[in-house]
Amino acid sequence: MFRQDDLDAYAAICADVEVMRYLGDGKPLARPDTWRQIAMILGHWQLRGYGLFALEEKATGTLIGRTGIFEPEGWPGFEVGWMLRRQSWGKGYATEAARRVLRYAFTEMDREHVISLIREANAPSIRVAERLGERLEGRAVIFGQEALVYGIDRTAWRAAGGA
Repeated sequence: MFRQDDLDAYAAICADVEVMRYLGDGKPLARPDTWRQIAMILGHWQLRGYGLFALEEKATGTLIGRTGIFEPEGWPGFEVGWMLRRQSWGKGYATEAARRVLRYAFTEMDREHVISLIREANAPSIRVAERLGERLEGRAVIFGQEALVYGIDRTAWRAAGGA
């Protein structure tokens, strides 16, 4: 779970133009907006009973991003998502974390299908989705911008060795 003392590190991540380029409205967040985002993440947990986790690097305990499940009101589906600080890109953390969340969704939450919403130009996140076994299923408009809908069902996940 996110904690109050995560604010400094998370605000630095959310202030990075490159990190935020494909998230939300594509703009970096100011510190007060980052605080509100943490509050929204915690509120999602209260309302839904699941949500996004703060993602820490095992070796150092440093906050490096977030991963988990996101499904606010009006969302196009039960989404497994990830976001990492730029210094943690390319190390396999997003794939590792999202695999664990996917397993949790299918085995503990008994979900039949999950999606990931990814902007078309975000090639690294598309590769993560494909490593998870997700395939392009369609498109959706999120925050006024088109996103690709990648998805996988439990049967395909099990067939790919996910169980």
